[in-house]
Amino acid sequence: MGEGIKFIVEVVNTIHDLLILIINDVLGLQMTDKDMHFWIMGAIGIAAFACVYVITKWLSQLPFGIHLIAFFYTLTFMFVLVFAIEIQQAITNRGNMEFIDAVIGLWGFIAIFFVYVLIAAMFYLIKFIFRKITKKDDVDI
Repeated sequence: MGEGIKFIVEVVNTIHDLLILIINDVLGLQMTDKDMHFWIMGAIGIAAFACVYVITKWLSQLPFGIHLIAFFYTLTFMFVLVFAIEIQQAITNRGNMEFIDAVIGLWGFIAIFFVYVLIAAMFYLIKFIFRKITKKDDVDI
């Protein structure tokens, strides 16, 4: 996992240096590092917001759309959490920083969420059957 993070850091640093070169030398804007972070992260953030907005608007119209939105939001949170924990372990030397630990942690969430889905499906099925029985009784009277 450490090698993967180092690779990502190297890619980000290369993009960062390239952007500084383009913004300052080619375009002549003479931005500071903070100026560049303000504009680039702002643009990335608003683009991400637009994509997420369109997807969640569509998902909310599905029968279990709110459940899906909550699942994806929680999954995103869990990605951040497990990788933050792995990075923290590397910084503090408490535990091993391994990619498989993060993957296993995410599988734990998905497995327990699947149990939740099964329990919720049972409740929906019981509710559906109960409504069918009560409607059938109403017709007979």
